[in-house]
Amino acid sequence: MAFSSAAHDAPGARRRRDLAALLAGAATPLAFAPFNFFPLALLAPAVLFVTWHAAAPGRAARRGFLYGLGLFGVGVSWVYVSLHTYGNMPAPLAGIAVALFVAGLALFPAAAGWLQARFAGLGSGWHTVLCMPAAWVLLEWTRGWFLTGFPWLNLGYSQTDTPLAGLAPWIGVYGMSLAVAVTAGLLAGAWVERRRAWIVYLPVWIVLWLAAAWAGQISSVRPTPSALRVALVQGNIPLSIKWQPDHRQAIIDRYVALSEQAPRADLVIWPEAAVPGYFDKIAPGLEPTLKRISQEHRTDFLIGAIEQDARGRLYYNSVFALGSHDGRYRKQHLVPFGEFLPWPVMFGWLIEHLQIPMSNFSVGEANQKLLVAAGQTLGVSVCYEDAFGEEVIRALPAATLLVNVSEDSWFGDSLAPHQRLQMARVRALEAGRPMLRAANTGPSAIIDHRGNVLARSPQFVSYVLTGSVQPMEGMTLYARYGNTPIVLAASFVLLAAWGCARRKRKTPDRNR
Repeated sequence: MAFSSAAHDAPGARRRRDLAALLAGAATPLAFAPFNFFPLALLAPAVLFVTWHAAAPGRAARRGFLYGLGLFGVGVSWVYVSLHTYGNMPAPLAGIAVALFVAGLALFPAAAGWLQARFAGLGSGWHTVLCMPAAWVLLEWTRGWFLTGFPWLNLGYSQTDTPLAGLAPWIGVYGMSLAVAVTAGLLAGAWVERRRAWIVYLPVWIVLWLAAAWAGQISSVRPTPSALRVALVQGNIPLSIKWQPDHRQAIIDRYVALSEQAPRADLVIWPEAAVPGYFDKIAPGLEPTLKRISQEHRTDFLIGAIEQDARGRLYYNSVFALGSHDGRYRKQHLVPFGEFLPWPVMFGWLIEHLQIPMSNFSVGEANQKLLVAAGQTLGVSVCYEDAFGEEVIRALPAATLLVNVSEDSWFGDSLAPHQRLQMARVRALEAGRPMLRAANTGPSAIIDHRGNVLARSPQFVSYVLTGSVQPMEGMTLYARYGNTPIVLAASFVLLAAWGCARRKRKTPDRNR
């Protein structure tokens, strides 16, 4: 495949392409929940790839940065809500912090733009269909671990209700992102080289999507002998009162009452930090009540609570199993600035402007024993730990069920809770396990192993979400190998492109 040579853009055309990259980035979040207009995840990157075509590395990086400003400026605008509305940071300072955060995230698509342009060694068509998507996915993956990681708005998440979701159990969300980016590359190729659109680019697109749909019909997991009745208790406790001692007992009483009134369930789950205080201090009064309910209703409990160690020096964001098998899980992947302060010397000033209770946690130990409840081994995650697929699959193959407890009231009525639910659906697909998501303000959800939402609660109401779920066993390909195959594949494409580019630079031009 080869594109026709392009003349250098005039200044006006360059500015229009820069603007197109910015607007395409700003439109991309509409492809994700709650809007779910998934075609934009194909069209918007295609626009970016067209603007990258024949652009020098610096210009491509600029357009990638502009796309990132639009993408994250719209898509993670909820960070302002967390900092200002609930973190009580002054509005100007919160605005500056969000702007810096968005600019930092925009550096990743900028780096992807520079990288693909620098390694432009394959034929132009192959470059757009393979090299640009490979660079994009490698930088998506890098964003998922760099400085503890922020894997938000990966292109693959937008495809939970399309044939590309069939790729999740095989190659995970980054594999889905690669398929989205390749599709965008095919669309860009069809636009730039229209004479070959119907004979090359669009047929390859059809084959790719049919293959993904076929892959989704193949399952490597199987159901356990019996289903499970579950109840997810959504307390809907406002942050404004949650940590006030005067309200503590009333909050606990609400969760207990909701649990007792729930229809019979094998497993009852309270969300993250549902117990508004240190569990070791509250447990003497609470545990006997929960044990009584457990025996009378033949149910087990999972309780999100804050915990301190025996010496009172270390604090953990934990989940406790109470009932037939008592146990505890301590959160391992903490939220920077929300749960711990990275680089105190550099950012100590910032914490003075944030009024976030319970924000000095310690990291839970690695290789913790999995919790067991209601006869099932559970893969438990707390809050945004479920944004990291490579961490969730560590519980496999032992875990038959995934559980995430969350405190989504930090995000208010913003995009974040809906985006997080969409990510939870992909975790279920990747692992081939149902996911139970219990959130204080919702939406709580019961998700099956194919990523389908079986039941969902309304937001901002006290609610008990009940339903039946089928635990699963076995291993998906993604659970076995994680992100390694996609990272290696993308790296190979870029190395091949680099080799071709290097060879071209060394080969003398015989036409001079």
